[in-house]
Amino acid sequence: MEEEIRPTRYKKKRLRKRRFISVVLLILIVAVAAYGVTQYRSGLQHASETKLPKEDFTADENVNKIENYLILGVDSRGEEKSRSDTMMLLSWNRDTNDMKLVSFMRDIYAEIPGYQSYKLNTAYYLGGVQLLKETLNNMFDIPIHHYALIDFKSFESLIDILAPNGIEIEVEKDMSENIYVELKQGVHKLNGQELLGYARFRADAEGDFGRVARQQKVVEALKNELLAPGNVKNLPKFVGAAQGYVTSDLTSAQELKTVLSVVAGGAVTIDKMSIPTEGTYTFNSYRHAGSVIELDVEQNKQLLHDFLQLEE
Repeated sequence: MEEEIRPTRYKKKRLRKRRFISVVLLILIVAVAAYGVTQYRSGLQHASETKLPKEDFTADENVNKIENYLILGVDSRGEEKSRSDTMMLLSWNRDTNDMKLVSFMRDIYAEIPGYQSYKLNTAYYLGGVQLLKETLNNMFDIPIHHYALIDFKSFESLIDILAPNGIEIEVEKDMSENIYVELKQGVHKLNGQELLGYARFRADAEGDFGRVARQQKVVEALKNELLAPGNVKNLPKFVGAAQGYVTSDLTSAQELKTVLSVVAGGAVTIDKMSIPTEGTYTFNSYRHAGSVIELDVEQNKQLLHDFLQLEE
């Protein structure tokens, strides 16, 4: 009789232990979910009055595995119209999870539909995201499926939410002119204002080319920070704030789905390119446009298509 009781008691103890573990796990899940929702709402509230208005945008048809996002940074300073200071194309291969980043120099002399030729960043000033998209469509024959637009003050706030202790960047030289911060050469953890200043600096011999290289370096650092395991606690508030700070044609659900798809795909690498490419441009000056970069459009178009693998 005793031999029958002992296994029964053992089974009951094991069952109670499993129930206890299940309850603890449930409590943890609820606590984590509550924290995430609270932080997400905090982020939304933080950015409730700073979002740029939605723009007219007609997406190009997506016929393959490549999805292209036009990413624009603007310095509105409260003005109704502004030029696009940063113009990038982020190309995502949904099958391989590979990403490619293309930076367009803002001083490119561009044929703007419906206007005379100006610097490329003037297209946004004249007709917003849609006109800039059409300008890039016409010049380089590249499809653009989505856009994301952020003001520089919002960028500073997003960085401070994502990385309260700053983001580590190697500053190549002392920088201060026209960026509203003073940066010293060396490896430093930069806050939002400092990181923006680093990305915008161009008061040296490299000019816009050096600035674009630094912007791509910042994007790489942001990607690493975003995917760092130790940064998980900051993500809910960051995602909530991004909903408020970043203007896009995507809905919140679509943005979340895209982010989850990228993360689920594993390690993310970003290949980078700048337009114009080396040896394919000259400098010129026009009375109505100032100093510009004139490029071999056909050569840059082919190199861009090869880089983005648009012909596949």
